[in-house]
Amino acid sequence: MSRPSTSSYPLQTLSQRSSFSGPSMSSQTGVHEDLPNRSRLGVGHGKGKKKRISDADEEEALLGYSGMEGVEDSNEIPRRNPASTAGRNKNGSRTIPLQPSHSSKSPFPPNVVRNQKYSIVTFLPLVFYEQFKFFFNFYFLVVALSQFIPALKIGYIVTYVAPLAFVLAVTMGKEAYDDYQRYLRDKESNSTRYLVLLPQPPSPKLNQSMNLPGSPSELSIPSLPRPQTRSTPASSIKVGDMVLLEKNQRIPSDMVLLTTSEDEGTCFIRTDQLDGETDWKLKVAIGETQKLGEKRIGSIEGSLYADPPIKDIHTFYGVLTLRSLTPGLQEEQSIPLSVENVLWANTVLAAGSAVGLVVYTGKETRAVLNTSEPETKMGTLEREVNKMAKILCTVTFALSVFLVALNGFRGQWYIYVFRFLILFSSIIPISLRVNLDMGKTVYAHQIHSDPEIPETIVRTSTLPEELGRVEYLLSDKTGTLTRNEMELKKLHMGTLVFGWDSMDEVAHLIAQSLSEQDNAMDRRKSSMSAVPGRSRRDMSSRVKDAVMALATCHNVTPVTNDDGSITYQASSPDEVAIVEWVESVGVRLVHRDRTSMTLQSTSGTEYTYDVLYIFPFTSETKRMGIIVKDRLNGNITFVQKGADTIMAKLVQKNDWLEEECGNMAREGLRTLVLGRKKMSSSSFQEFDSNYKKAQLLPGEERSSQMNRVISEYLENELELLALTGVEDKLQEDVKSTLELLRNAGLKIWMLTGDKIETATNIAISSKLVGRGQFIHQVAKLKSSDQVRDMLDFLSAKLDACLVIDGESLQLCLDRFRPEFIHLATQLPTVVACRCSPTQKADVARLIREFTKKTVCCIGDGGNDVSMIQAADVGVGIVGKEGKQASLSADFSINQFSYLTKLLLWHGRNSYKRSAKLSQFVIHRGLIIAVIQAVFSSIFFFAPIALYQGWLQVGYATLYTMAPVFSLVLDKDVNEDLALLYPELYKELTKGRSLSYKTFFTWLLISVYQGGIIMLLSLLLFENEFLHIVSISFSALVINELIMVALEITTWHSYMILSELGTASIYFSSMAILPAYFDLSFVLSKQFATKVAIIVAVSSFPLWLIKAIHRRFNPADYAKVAGI
Repeated sequence: MSRPSTSSYPLQTLSQRSSFSGPSMSSQTGVHEDLPNRSRLGVGHGKGKKKRISDADEEEALLGYSGMEGVEDSNEIPRRNPASTAGRNKNGSRTIPLQPSHSSKSPFPPNVVRNQKYSIVTFLPLVFYEQFKFFFNFYFLVVALSQFIPALKIGYIVTYVAPLAFVLAVTMGKEAYDDYQRYLRDKESNSTRYLVLLPQPPSPKLNQSMNLPGSPSELSIPSLPRPQTRSTPASSIKVGDMVLLEKNQRIPSDMVLLTTSEDEGTCFIRTDQLDGETDWKLKVAIGETQKLGEKRIGSIEGSLYADPPIKDIHTFYGVLTLRSLTPGLQEEQSIPLSVENVLWANTVLAAGSAVGLVVYTGKETRAVLNTSEPETKMGTLEREVNKMAKILCTVTFALSVFLVALNGFRGQWYIYVFRFLILFSSIIPISLRVNLDMGKTVYAHQIHSDPEIPETIVRTSTLPEELGRVEYLLSDKTGTLTRNEMELKKLHMGTLVFGWDSMDEVAHLIAQSLSEQDNAMDRRKSSMSAVPGRSRRDMSSRVKDAVMALATCHNVTPVTNDDGSITYQASSPDEVAIVEWVESVGVRLVHRDRTSMTLQSTSGTEYTYDVLYIFPFTSETKRMGIIVKDRLNGNITFVQKGADTIMAKLVQKNDWLEEECGNMAREGLRTLVLGRKKMSSSSFQEFDSNYKKAQLLPGEERSSQMNRVISEYLENELELLALTGVEDKLQEDVKSTLELLRNAGLKIWMLTGDKIETATNIAISSKLVGRGQFIHQVAKLKSSDQVRDMLDFLSAKLDACLVIDGESLQLCLDRFRPEFIHLATQLPTVVACRCSPTQKADVARLIREFTKKTVCCIGDGGNDVSMIQAADVGVGIVGKEGKQASLSADFSINQFSYLTKLLLWHGRNSYKRSAKLSQFVIHRGLIIAVIQAVFSSIFFFAPIALYQGWLQVGYATLYTMAPVFSLVLDKDVNEDLALLYPELYKELTKGRSLSYKTFFTWLLISVYQGGIIMLLSLLLFENEFLHIVSISFSALVINELIMVALEITTWHSYMILSELGTASIYFSSMAILPAYFDLSFVLSKQFATKVAIIVAVSSFPLWLIKAIHRRFNPADYAKVAGI
């Protein structure tokens, strides 16, 4: 028998592992994950280890399988091709066979990541559409194309075509580069290789492993020493593939977890790009398939049903059906699946290895379903300039028709109208777009090079001015406002209080109490068997009870890293903080599995507890409980911790809990109340029996009966042990930053996937909520009446902070969208909890649409990408969660506090400068158009250019461009004042720097100055046309230089240089342009006198008006600066 060539088909092998014999998943472990949504796919990481099969015996074992007869005539081993017989229903649900037959076509989408905006075919049409859908650019295009018609040609074609070509070339180059970078990231993600299990013939011995009926005594088929795999790129993975995942690999698609390398069938995943949280999440393999291990999992037979793909990451329903493999009657076992058995795409396997069955690929994964398409952003200032361009175009057309009408519509009057339109096209100067784009480049450079906000990157260069117009700031919490680093700061036990500076005393008391206990154990093995009464215990005993309760009541698992160090992992950073604190005072968690945990004291003594029941924390119960049994003395204890609002009703009466919870909350600490109940063996057996009966009940009765049993046997008259205060460390300077931004007039919203209690605590500790400000919490709204009541309450209390959960928020948006948004946008602060990425993005869009104000969104995780892209201005923070938010944002910063400088200083300057620049460029075009109109009116309404050739080209370039562009360096106040008086920012948000009022003011100035220059030029000389041109043009250039000087608030060396340099260039050019300047006349005293008179009349009145206005009605910034 010939063997297939290993060189033509590189098989991958997995290192030998011991088979699993761990217990099947039990419902009473109660491991539930409450995972928020995620935003978009990220780049895959890590590749499976490749190893060719070279051992002859192993090849013989592989080729000796009965299902492989056809291989000897082929050089290729068949690949598991799942989608062939996988059934896809009309609603999107699917039934996936575990041993599929081969087929070339899959009914499911390919597992391809594609974030590109363009293809080779669509690039030019889409870019041109994006550019020319704006009137501003379309107008320039029409004017430029008109110059190719001989009858309409005026001047040099290059003067019309070159600026437009330059703008388009820059835009297209930037778009092409950005899209190419997206293509490279997609390619990296799609080409990341994974190990896919090859199909194995069913093994009858599997029945014994899976407890299925029927099991033959002999196995006649040789078994492989390890599972056979093939290295497959992520883009080729299909529904039904079994994928072997190694540590630190990013999960390529949504899959059901079949087996892990841990005996208990658990694994941890990192969800940093899913829900923004840096802590690890626990996932559980299906108990029946976990027993098989990685070696035999590829041989199972049956099918998996999965519901249609949906956005909700909290929900999954599926059924795994396993079949027996013996001849005769086929028996099946159905296993229901939940979200705890599923690995979502784009999470990362944190430890060990696992095998998953792919159920959703490509655009059907939760990751892609929660991804919004990025939109091309256009700044408010550009939209305002676009509107003004339409007004100017209307004025230009009206003026052209008016001049032709005065001439009586003679001859080919429609051509004259078009020629006038082109003559007056300088009213909407194409140089405005060039100047604004160049200005944005300067602003971006200034932001890049600011030493106080290092490594800040401007990724969208069209939006710097938007930073000066922000009115709503939507912020993520974890990693943005906080570091997600928890630390236990206070332990309160009624009469005993331990702060962060007295934890050494706790450690001493613990060591003393444990030492006494160990000594007593040596003398009397049953010293703890008797349940102590209510007699007063000494201090060390009380502290020990509280610490040991904290050491056992959690869901934390110690994980050994590659370097031998141990880290704690749990679904909540609060739990990790408490376990780390317990270790710091002398009790360390050394082992934890699903059935037991082991603690170790500083003396080396180990205390092992059996975990009998776990009642996990949920947003509904707001508490977490555990029943443990001490192996040493058999004591059974129920320990519970939870929110003070819930626990206060469950613990014994006391006179200090409520007051101290309020005190800790005001300090910004996250509070947990700790209680316990000691149980006898008989009372536990009674609870156990009743609880298991309740678990077997159907429907809603099951849940209510289980809660009743817990309440009756466990959650009553708990002994109050302690109150803990945990601090979530804030990012550097968060408090001062939020205070400055609030003073600057920004309304701040915090959108987070975290719990209401946590978000409220952070809102208080970060000073997002002011001292004494009322906090109105809204959660679990179910009806329209409840929403209406909430809206009525808030309408009477508009200074309150609203804290609302995602479910209630969605109800408000579905049923009372206009009313809710109208009310919420008036509140100073809103905190939205348990928000999915799509909800965050929806809120940003709603505020934009409803208020028409500029919205800035800031976040640091992949779950914030949709929100960042939906905002007018998106800011991404480079943090622990990677760079996905940073890469998707318009601006990338390293920490939240940089936002102050970015908005209050760079945003201010960018907006003020661009507003001044755009109006001045329009003024520069308007004034020459007015001169042309006056000239044509006097000279028989002829559509002939007054300034032709070089004068026309030079006016907008060499003679005025440098001084006008120097306005991008102007600043009305210095940096210290801008940050010291954030109230100055409020003025910018009103948009007064560029408004219809300022626009028409400049329009009047242009008409006045243009009319004066042309009329006085005609009145003050003879009939020499050349002299008219030289005098009027000289007056025009000097007038513009003076107007620039009048507009400058703070002089810069470049401004002085540009003014003097431009004047020198202009007067020097007179000598080399005899066609336009009569040198003998220009050097005469008469020329200088007449030019001086014209300039004085055109500019002096404006200077006088400005001086009076500055004296009697100064701007706010002038008052602050003392100008």
